[in-house]
Amino acid sequence: MTSNALAVRDKFETCLHVIRQASLQILPLLNIRAADGKDPQWFFQQLEQARQGMGSWAAVARRLNLNDAEISQFTLLLRHLQQLVPQYESGQEVSDNQLISALRFVRYLELVRSKQPLLGYSTELSGEGSALQQTAQRQLRALELMIRGLINNAWSSQPQLVNQLKTQFGGDKVRRWLKNAERGDILSGMRFSELALLLVDKKEFARHYATLYQNASQLSLFIDTRKTLQTFLDDVRQIRNDLMQQRHLSTVQIALLDNYYRETTAPVQRAFDEGRTKVNPGGLLVGDEAGLAAFIAQAQAKHAAGGGDNEEVKDAIERPELRPAGKRHPAAETASVALWALLGAAVFGAVIFGLFVVGDLARPAPDAVSPRMVTTEMTTEHAPEKESPRDILANMGIAWDENSLRLAITRGDSRIIRLFMEGGMNWKVSFAESALAADYRDALATLLQYRPQMDEARPCRRMLNTLSQAMKDGQSLTSMRKQYLQTFCSTPGVIRRQHEELERAILRQSAQQKRFNEAKAQGRAGEPVDKSEVTIQQAIYNAIR
Repeated sequence: MTSNALAVRDKFETCLHVIRQASLQILPLLNIRAADGKDPQWFFQQLEQARQGMGSWAAVARRLNLNDAEISQFTLLLRHLQQLVPQYESGQEVSDNQLISALRFVRYLELVRSKQPLLGYSTELSGEGSALQQTAQRQLRALELMIRGLINNAWSSQPQLVNQLKTQFGGDKVRRWLKNAERGDILSGMRFSELALLLVDKKEFARHYATLYQNASQLSLFIDTRKTLQTFLDDVRQIRNDLMQQRHLSTVQIALLDNYYRETTAPVQRAFDEGRTKVNPGGLLVGDEAGLAAFIAQAQAKHAAGGGDNEEVKDAIERPELRPAGKRHPAAETASVALWALLGAAVFGAVIFGLFVVGDLARPAPDAVSPRMVTTEMTTEHAPEKESPRDILANMGIAWDENSLRLAITRGDSRIIRLFMEGGMNWKVSFAESALAADYRDALATLLQYRPQMDEARPCRRMLNTLSQAMKDGQSLTSMRKQYLQTFCSTPGVIRRQHEELERAILRQSAQQKRFNEAKAQGRAGEPVDKSEVTIQQAIYNAIR
C-alpha cells in the first residue's frame, strides 16, 4: 500500500472515530441509548428508530435545534456515506470517494454541534498549524484562478465574453461586475458562486469544458461528473466564505478542501500536460507569500463590500426576462404616462364619488341594520388570511426549490411533500427512487395524488433500469413499486420494449443453460445458470401490462 493510500485510510478511520463519538452524544438526545458507537450504517438505523419513536423527522430536528432543510441534509449525507461504506474493518483499503463522503458528513457534524449546545464531541482530524491554513488559501486562490482561466479561454476576447454575459445575466449584473472588476477582467468582479455557475451550467459545461473532464477517474462521487463538480464547488464556496470572514478553517474543512482541489484540478492538469488547454493549475498554486496575502485581502474586501456570497452554486443559468421590470423609459414617454395616469385617477375618483352618493341614498337607516349582519361583516373583515403552502414552508426555513422537495421525498416526509404539491411544485419520478427503495408509502401515495404535476419527459427507462438493479441486489417488487409502474409505464411502447427485454433475458438464459450442459457432458465444471434475470424481467412485465 502506497504512502498516499495509507494517509487516506488513516484519515478515513479518524473520521469514523469522530462519527462514533458523535453518535454517542446525539442518540441520547433522541431517546436512544447506546453503549458503543458503531459504523455509519448502524448510526443511520438508530436515527430511523428515533424518527419512528418520535413520530417524524421534524421532531428529531427540534431536539438537535436544526431546521427542516438542515435535518434533510444531515440524513442525506449519512445515507450516502453508509451506502458507500456499509461495513468497514480496520486496515482495509479506502477509496477517495469514501474519504470525501466521510469528510462531508463530519463537516456537517460540526454544524450540528454549533446548533446544539449540549453536544461537545471533537471533530479535529490532526494538529492545526499556520502552514495548513496557508496551503488552504493557496488552493482556494488556485481554484478561483483556474476557473477564470478556463472561462476566458472559452471566449476569443473580453468584449465577446462581456456580450455573452449580458445575454445570459442581463445588463444590470454585468455593470455591477465591471464596477467591481480589475481592468480588462470582468470575471474578477464576480462572486465565487457566479463564477462557478459559468463552469457548471449545463449548456456551458457541455459546450466548453466537458472534454477536459472526459474519462477522468476523479469527480465520480455521483454518477454525473458535472453534478459532482457542482456539489464540490458549492462546498468550496462555503469554506471560502469562512476564510473571507477571517475565520480559521477547521482541520475537517482543510482536509475536505484538499480533496476537492485535487479532484477538480487533476483532469485540467492532465489536459494542460497533453496540450489541450493553456490553464496550468500547478503553476497557479505557486507564488510568494506577499502575493497570496494581497490576493486574499482583496478578496475579503470585495466579499464584505458585496454583502457576502450566500447563494448556492446553481445547476443552470437563469436567463433574465426579455424586458426587465426596472427598465427605464425616455423622459417624454414617462411624462406622457404620468399625464394619462393623472387623468385616469380623476375619472376613477369621480365614478367612486357618484357610487358612494347613490349607495348612501339607498342604504337603510342605522336602526334597520341587523345585528347579525354587522357581526358577520366584522368577522369577515377581520378574519385572518390563510397562509399559503409556500409561506408555511418559508416559515419552516425550507427553500422553495426542487432540491428541498427531493430531500423531503428522500426522507419520506409526506407533510412537507404535500405542502410542495399544494403550492404547485412539479416533481419527477426519479426523485422517488430512494423513497421507493425504503418503501415510504405515505410519501409515495402523496406524490401519486398529484400525478398531473409530474413533468419528467420519459421516466420509464430510468425507473425500469433502477428497479431491475435493485431487484438483482435483493430488493423486492413492493406494491408501491408496482403502482408506480402501472401509473407511469403502462403504455404500449413501454410494454413492447419490456417484452423484448424479457425475450432477450430468456435467450441469454437458454444460451447459459446450453453451455452448462455441454461443459457437464465433457466432465467440466460449467458456469452456473443465472435464472434471476428472467424472473425479474417477467415480474416487471407482468406489473405493467
